[in-house]
Amino acid sequence: MLAPVDDVTAWGESLDQLLQCKTGQLVFEDFLRTEYSEENLLFWLACEGYKKIAGETELTVAAKRIYTEFVQVDAPRQINIDCVTREEISENISQPGPNCFDGAQRVIYGLMENDCYPRFLKSEIYQALLEQAEKR
Repeated sequence: MLAPVDDVTAWGESLDQLLQCKTGQLVFEDFLRTEYSEENLLFWLACEGYKKIAGETELTVAAKRIYTEFVQVDAPRQINIDCVTREEISENISQPGPNCFDGAQRVIYGLMENDCYPRFLKSEIYQALLEQAEKR
């Protein structure tokens, strides 16, 4: 996978830069999969999509899908959030608002930023891309 030099370099500047780039998201997801923690990124991306939904019915359907896949205890891709945050979402899931997942999304972003992202920057995946980019 060839990414533009500027992109690959920018990914090293901040997690935001990485997440703003579609290719960056894919590379980061590949890395997270090697650590068995891709659910963090997938949840974060699902929340970003969720915030763009306008209709109430669609919002409810999407909220339930996110809840079932990532939030509820024993979810197939259960994210690592505190029980208070999990409980808050559980209470609001029947009438989800557009900010229903904001707290959990912040927690997961923090986890990625402080934990996964620094490891990603040191990973062979990222280092190899950086090397390729610098050769061009």
